[in-house]
Amino acid sequence: MDMIKEDAFRKQLKKGISGGFLFYGEEDYMKSHALSMARQTVCPDTTFALFNDVRLDALDYSPNALLDALMPPPMMADLKIVSVTGLSISSMRQNEIEDLCDALLALKEYDYNVLIISIPAGQIDEGTPKYPSAALKKLSAHLTPVLFESISGARLVSWVAKHFEHNGVSADADTCSYLIDHCGRSMFTLSSETDKLSYYVLQNGRNTVTKDDIKNVSISVVTTDAFTLANAILDGRYEDALNALSVMQFRRVDPVIILSEVTRVICDLVSVKSLIEQNVPQMDIARLLFKSNDYKTKIYVKGAAAKSMQRLKRALELCSEADLSLKLSPQGYIAIEKLICSL
Repeated sequence: MDMIKEDAFRKQLKKGISGGFLFYGEEDYMKSHALSMARQTVCPDTTFALFNDVRLDALDYSPNALLDALMPPPMMADLKIVSVTGLSISSMRQNEIEDLCDALLALKEYDYNVLIISIPAGQIDEGTPKYPSAALKKLSAHLTPVLFESISGARLVSWVAKHFEHNGVSADADTCSYLIDHCGRSMFTLSSETDKLSYYVLQNGRNTVTKDDIKNVSISVVTTDAFTLANAILDGRYEDALNALSVMQFRRVDPVIILSEVTRVICDLVSVKSLIEQNVPQMDIARLLFKSNDYKTKIYVKGAAAKSMQRLKRALELCSEADLSLKLSPQGYIAIEKLICSL
């Protein structure tokens, strides 16, 4: 399987791209950024975006909808771009993956398309670089896999600093690190917070961001990710959980993906709780469960320590019931609302 990384994809963009690509990996922000760059490259004239920049999300997608998007030729251009975002390959049945692959065969016939399928973090079994999963191998027969690895450490600090510089302000490495500790490592959140801080200090006649600015202006937690939603459900904070769900609903996040992510978080919390009860050191928990990601381990250990194993297992049972409801009838977000209110 010939996989490339995001930097190689950006280089291809400059030379000109064609064919199909599969975005996968942990860093959703960079996927979104790369997709935006591809759209600007293939369809720079927004006048023709209706014809040459076709967008499907998980709620719109079906194999036939994808074929319908691929068939029409571009308008006043050599290429058009078709994007599919939010698909959960992990939640697809084997025959559904086969149907997707059958639709992808049309790329050879309709070779005036650039197709990008962007999979959210955790929504495809990647396997390992040496032994990729069966699903990834199937899709890579039709699409070039592009891996977006999680950005952390010095690279993330540098990214925050450059984001400030782009807005006409500056922040030293210590201040950038403080912002990451304060707001979390979501690049979507950090992008929003750097913009907010930049406008704030410029409005106040300054061009340097300080830690006090961060304390006064920035949010202290990410409020809409799956970990926060799962913890709100487990803690019985129904209003917080429903508010987080409403934001995801506004963004049209597929209910299947939301439930899959919440279930995965709770499964991880069960595993962490079990290891804590066996007195396994935090460093070993990081190695066994989270690829030695110390930050992720820290928040999961803190989350699991405050919850009983009985409550965690009951939450998993309710997730299973919600999953069955989603598969048997089109309940959508109602199934997740019932889950929130049932524990």
